[in-house]
Amino acid sequence: MGKPLIVLAAGGTGGHVMPAAALAADLAARGHAVHLITDRRGAAFSSAFGEKVTISRIASKSPAGGLFAKIRAAAALALGTVQAWLSLRRLRPAVVVGFGGYPSLPPLWAAEALAIPIVLHEQNAVMGRANAHLAQHAARIALSWPVPPGLSEDEAVRCVVTGNPVRGPIAALSVSPYGAPEVDGPLRLLVLGGSLGAGVFARVVPAAVAALPDAARGRLRVVQQCRAEDTNATRAAYEACGVQARLDPFIEDVAGEMGRAHLLVARAGASMVAEVAAAGRPAIFVPYPHHADAQQARNAQALEDAGGAWVMDEEGFTPEALAARLEAFLQDPEILFQAAGRAQALGRPDAARRLGDVVTAVAKGWRE
Repeated sequence: MGKPLIVLAAGGTGGHVMPAAALAADLAARGHAVHLITDRRGAAFSSAFGEKVTISRIASKSPAGGLFAKIRAAAALALGTVQAWLSLRRLRPAVVVGFGGYPSLPPLWAAEALAIPIVLHEQNAVMGRANAHLAQHAARIALSWPVPPGLSEDEAVRCVVTGNPVRGPIAALSVSPYGAPEVDGPLRLLVLGGSLGAGVFARVVPAAVAALPDAARGRLRVVQQCRAEDTNATRAAYEACGVQARLDPFIEDVAGEMGRAHLLVARAGASMVAEVAAAGRPAIFVPYPHHADAQQARNAQALEDAGGAWVMDEEGFTPEALAARLEAFLQDPEILFQAAGRAQALGRPDAARRLGDVVTAVAKGWRE
């Protein structure tokens, strides 16, 4: 008898979907068939799962907004639950693994109705609403960070810290030594920010670079993710102060750029923090300020507490403040070298394998 099928429930943003893709690769390597249930947005990441993972799409919608939005969301989630129930009854998986976010709710509700074991994975340092809602029904709860507040004693004993699975090429950076910038040598700065970060980074980072003394500014080499609408103004700002900068709305080879970088500036989404730690690269994190539970600030805090990163809130992320930090690093590159080591000590490049161990153990128990 072959190994049982495992279903992954993940959708919405890449922060939920990419850890699922890393787990899918681990499970496939163990010989498991893997099926992904996702929503419209999650389906956009289907290429990350490869050809061996089958995919089905369901209806889903966040209830954020007014009364009408909540009614529409309830209808979408109800439809998604029926769709997921039909899929799970046909597939008969050994376990369903949920990665948080509203798109994971319908498959997990359906799994509960069909008495299929549930494993939850929480990427953030604070439990998201979807996972918190389902925690009491989960066979195991896999965490990226130590047990967050708010869980009951019964839920806490079912928790295991696996870390947050990262993409294979980034996990491979854990064995690639960090080379600090040489005194008077170039400092390679990598700026990563999607729709929730690129705008503020486009405004602040070039202005901070321009504020540096001429000798310090001449040592910077910048690669920056930049929205198309910001590209011309950002490029002009770098050219005006004579700094080499490559701007791109989408950086294809993030692992390669991260491996070459001496310092990152980024938001503090769960996947980004996990990747920085796994790669052992120092970073300045600017958490997204509008999450009700401050999840990005909490994600980054763990790495800052370990000495592997610096956290700047968006209000304090000014050209002057960033320029002061950059100048300190340029004057004493040893600061970056020490931070890289401390970040790496907190990283879990084997998180996909650890999570795979949890999932396959639950699947084995189901079979027996």
